Parts: sequence; C-alpha cells; structure tokens
Amino acid sequence: MNDCHKTRLPLLVLVFCLVTLNVAAQGEKTQATIDVQGSADVKVVPDEVYIAFGVETSDPNLTVSKTQNDERVKKLLELTKQLNIEPRYVQTDFISIEPWQHELYDERRTTRLEYRVRKNIAVTLRDISKFEELISRALEVGVNHVHGIQFRTTELRKHRDRAREMAIQAAKEKAGLLAGKLGRQVGPAVRIAEYGGSWYSAYGWWGQGSYYGSNVGVSQVSAQSGESSSSDGTIALGQITITASVSVSFALL
Repeated sequence: MNDCHKTRLPLLVLVFCLVTLNVAAQGEKTQATIDVQGSADVKVVPDEVYIAFGVETSDPNLTVSKTQNDERVKKLLELTKQLNIEPRYVQTDFISIEPWQHELYDERRTTRLEYRVRKNIAVTLRDISKFEELISRALEVGVNHVHGIQFRTTELRKHRDRAREMAIQAAKEKAGLLAGKLGRQVGPAVRIAEYGGSWYSAYGWWGQGSYYGSNVGVSQVSAQSGESSSSDGTIALGQITITASVSVSFALL
C-alpha cells in the first residue's frame, strides 16, 4: 500500500464516525420541561435589634469640633458598658472630618468656614428589653442622629432554610397543577436556582454601604407589625418576615 492509501484510510474512518455521531444526535429528542417559581414566607419574632447611631459636631475651630465629637462618642460608649452590651456588639463604623461653608441666617446672608466631624456607632442589642432605654439615654448624652433600626433574628439560617424548603414545595405543587391541566406528569427537577434581593434595607446615613445593601442573594427579611410579641413601653416588636424564592425546571413526562 502506497503513502496515498495510508493517508486516505484514517480520513475515511474519521468521516464515517462524524456521520454516525451526527445521525445519532439528530435522533435524540429534546427533553420537554416545565419552568415554575415558588416563594414562601416564614414569620418569626425578632430577638435582637441593630441600631445605627450618628454623632455630628461642627465648629470654626477644628480642634473644638473634634473634641466635642469625641466627648459625645465617649459618653455613648460608656452608656453601652452601663447597659452590659458586650464590646463585640459595638463598633465605630464611619469617621469623617471635612470643612464646609456654614450659612449664617443674618441680614447679609453671610457664610463662614466650619469643620464638621461625623461618626457612626453601630450597636447590636441582644436584649431587646433595653431598647427604649438605650435610645433615650443615647440622645441625652449627645447622639443627634439615629440613622436606622433593624429588628433581627439570631436564628436566621434555620428560618431561612425552612423558607427554602417551603418554596421548593410550592414550586413542585405549582408544576404538578399546571402539568395536570394539560394531561402531563412532572418528572425530576433538571434545574434549580434561588433568587432574591438584599437582606438589609438601606438608610440615609453617612458611609452608607458598610452594612446595608449587601447582596446575599438568598432571602429577604422585612419587618411587619403584629400581635405575636410586644415590649414594654412604646415599641411593638411584631414579627419579621423571611422570604425565600426559587426557580425550578422539571422534566415534563
């Protein structure tokens, strides 16, 4: 056999294999699927609260402005110790020192340069019964901003997993109902995806983004009023709602 025949033989075998694979692929049927979404809510009573405090001072003298701010923050930190809040639940989250033109509301509408000092103190309160006392006394010691308050649960993972299971079940039931109306049956799941928005709500505060707006992509937590729980005084804890949402594709038989 000459060199020409030796070269043609492997080529013929390769072409034959490609043709065979192509015919087999054309013979395969595309799997029909049904795509559905499922959501579920789990309501729980909050057992902790997150508070974002802000201290702001301003003065033409930078040293004076900073000293005033430091004194107020020091009193706030001392207050957290008096209420037996563990240091790991208290954090200075944001510091800003900047010059700004302060407008004086006089006849000439004049302005003067001042130095504005801002600090955020984030406190996680595990004993909700101290909530009102913390807020009231914080304002008394010089806190002049409460940027945001969030009621939370320390068992978020457990409740979120429960919501996920319920969302999956809801998707399965929906698929079965829709397929049954068309005289079909639902097979195994071929694709599962979880979706959702951010857990924390964004408040208008300095340095926004450190805590709020973080995209966890698994569930949403929101506060709702309710009669399941209430604390003494003017705060009604109500419930928080943990929401899970899934998208599932089932084989359609």
